[in-house]
Amino acid sequence: VKDGVRSRVYDSVEAALRLAEGYVIISIIDGEDMLFSEHYACPKCGFTVGEIEPRLFSFNAPYGACSECDGLGSKLEVDVDLVVPDRQLSINDGALAPWNPISSNYYPEMLRQFCQQHDIAMDVPFDDLPAEHQKLVLHGSKGKKFHFYHKNDFGAVRDVNIPFEGVMNNINRRYHESSSDFTRKVMREYMTELACQKCHGARLNEQALAVKVGNENIAEVTQYSIDSAIDFFEKLELEGAEKEIATPILREIKSRLTFLRNVGLKYLTLSRIAGSLSGGEAQRIRLATQIGSNLSGVLYILDEPSIGLHQRDNDLLIESMKSMRDLGNTLIVVEHDEETMMQADYLIDIGPGAGEFGGEIVAAGKPTEVMKVKESITGQYLAGTAFIPVPTERRSEDRGAILIEGAQENNLKNVDASIPIGKFVAVTGVSGSGKSSLVNRVLKPALSRELTRTKEKPGKFKRISGYSDLEKVINIDQSPIGRTPRSNPATYTSVFDDVRALFASTNEAKMRGYSKGRFSFNVKGGRCEACRGDGILKIEMHFLPDIYVPCEVCHGRRYNSETLEVKYKGKNISEVLDMTIDEALIYFEAVPKIKRKLQTIVDVGLGYVTLGQPATTLSGGEAQRMKLASELQRVSTGKTLYILDEPTTGLHTHDIAKLLEVLQRLVDQGNTVLVIEHNLDVVKTADYIIDMGPEGGVGGGTVIATGTPEEVAEVPESHTGVYLKKVLARDNAR
Repeated sequence: VKDGVRSRVYDSVEAALRLAEGYVIISIIDGEDMLFSEHYACPKCGFTVGEIEPRLFSFNAPYGACSECDGLGSKLEVDVDLVVPDRQLSINDGALAPWNPISSNYYPEMLRQFCQQHDIAMDVPFDDLPAEHQKLVLHGSKGKKFHFYHKNDFGAVRDVNIPFEGVMNNINRRYHESSSDFTRKVMREYMTELACQKCHGARLNEQALAVKVGNENIAEVTQYSIDSAIDFFEKLELEGAEKEIATPILREIKSRLTFLRNVGLKYLTLSRIAGSLSGGEAQRIRLATQIGSNLSGVLYILDEPSIGLHQRDNDLLIESMKSMRDLGNTLIVVEHDEETMMQADYLIDIGPGAGEFGGEIVAAGKPTEVMKVKESITGQYLAGTAFIPVPTERRSEDRGAILIEGAQENNLKNVDASIPIGKFVAVTGVSGSGKSSLVNRVLKPALSRELTRTKEKPGKFKRISGYSDLEKVINIDQSPIGRTPRSNPATYTSVFDDVRALFASTNEAKMRGYSKGRFSFNVKGGRCEACRGDGILKIEMHFLPDIYVPCEVCHGRRYNSETLEVKYKGKNISEVLDMTIDEALIYFEAVPKIKRKLQTIVDVGLGYVTLGQPATTLSGGEAQRMKLASELQRVSTGKTLYILDEPTTGLHTHDIAKLLEVLQRLVDQGNTVLVIEHNLDVVKTADYIIDMGPEGGVGGGTVIATGTPEEVAEVPESHTGVYLKKVLARDNAR
């Protein structure tokens, strides 16, 4: 540009931009025209990007969220696999599950007439129908009408000309438009959360996904595991101003990711939904946040942070906690893990028993000092004077096996797995290796669908076989045994039915004409009506949490005074509910039916729980063992598969020993027990191990080793085997 012309060019460009609303073409002498724009837009297709700011990359903000799914990444859609669960059935044989003639004949009759008028075969397997016919049945005729002869409830025949909407459109319409909760609930059974068709699960709009760093958009980066994300940011190459701007940001990102890796979470993806995290994972994420804060002089309280951690990852967690201590903080850790206890600076052991038999400090001091206290059960296990022995022999009888082929759910890499029937089987592996995906997402729903016709959709797999010797699958998890205080161990295990029948058979009850129902706190008659049998009254505090106070009429006893006058062996029904299971076992010694049920609860180590203890106050481990006790009471057919996901969570080694006795008893009855477990005391007692790995997340998803604990211990590629070898050597030397 010639001297003195620059200001004129500046004015001309400014005027052109103003007149053409932000666009200007610069004509170059003997060169191509150049188009410039003030807009974040493509001049050819019109795609625009507003001003780039942080909220653009948040799916929680309308500014950045996908407009189709509102940032959820998925939509509730009708699932064709649930609508047609068995494609080998014909329409006449019930291939279309929602339009079942058993519940209503309206839609099946409409379908029959539609198929008749469109020459759609109803007696051949649905899978063999031409694609066009399948599409018509499932998605309708797109507004084209057909003659439907319909007889109404009064017997009148109507000839209507209506469009056929198709099974899937019908379900979708009835779910979204029906005012009936029942109808919506039924329709929901045929729907699944599927990835949004617009953003394909990325949750962000096109503008946000168009911005890339290192050739990756933010959705692609958040799909990385913690380990892979660290690798991505380590290798990211930036130049000039970009490098200067990004350096402090990258340092912070890599620092936070490293903290997450150090607490054993390297297998988690950055986009993992918080609701899918286990309690232990969520707690360790909060722990990583605190490590990153570099605070000192803080008291941290951690409740069993080792939950869900493999022994290898547990070592990293312990080192992280030590580093927090070394910053000048104090950590109080509630824990059962032996390694964590041994690494503690100070150990406080509470006991000696559980429930009313506990509540005392039995020992305190360094771990070596606690080991010397004979009254301390924890000390005995740490010292090795008490331990769970390795079985002298493994079950070897061959009753066949359940075979899963081609499992590809989550990170599973086309896995084939064989679960021996009639044995105690443990599925092991580092955190995130694919254990839960294999068992909870593939095996359990697939078997349940075959054996009990449940509608739960299993994860992706090719086939399952070898289950003909089984009758049912029972998942014994740590969810509550009841949602309200009215549920308790007595009601859950059905002991209360027998106790009420016993009270109704007393002479006093017969003289008064009291039936079994009189002794229930759930129905009118014998209960206290002031609190309706709750024993407590809820006082709503509006802006404060509700408070509960004992009922002023029955004083928490739940029953009216007339009912409480009836006694069996000197105690009324309320006093019986206040007994511990151990006390009740002695009290009902002469009643075999009740004694047998109570004995199973004692056998699982819950003798300290009271019969009437509200279900909401039981821990997850206690609830799980109560479910086991209930199963032990049933007459065993020996054809059940029991699935337990980390049953040792929250359990002391002494309780684990009792749990193992119960699980082994179930197997001795001919059943199959499958546990997902990290605890080596459980793993070493298994008849058969399936070890997943080798790592977590994308680095896992394959079967590393199978066989007896001794066989797996000899596989050097197995992280479980490495630790198991040490434990077997230690225990065999005792």
